[in-house]
Amino acid sequence: MTFAPNSLILYVQDVDVSARFYQTLLGAPPLETFPDFTLFALQPEFSLGLQSRQGIFPPPQPQVGGTELCMSQATDSDVDALYRAWVAQGVTIVAEPTRLEFGYTFVAQDPDGHRLRVCATDVSHYQ
Repeated sequence: MTFAPNSLILYVQDVDVSARFYQTLLGAPPLETFPDFTLFALQPEFSLGLQSRQGIFPPPQPQVGGTELCMSQATDSDVDALYRAWVAQGVTIVAEPTRLEFGYTFVAQDPDGHRLRVCATDVSHYQ
């Protein structure tokens, strides 16, 4: 039997703050909202959960690495347009649009410091 991941859950300080942030960013309301958890649909079979780090059992370990939510089905013009839109919305940008070996990309942060990468992947890099 094989299992394919179908959700990503980010532990956040304030679910309401993070839910408003992602609702604005995604342009869609959450699918479900509870006092310590909010769920957004990202794809038909993939979702993003925002879980209060104070309300999860077992308690989360101290951060042992970084988290990056990557949106890599963009074009160069999508990268530029989304960058401008997020800057206008006041989203924290940690890397302005730049061309790297894998494609054209920029990186932002959500209210808890989780990285959000938008990337126009250079498919020739993977061939």
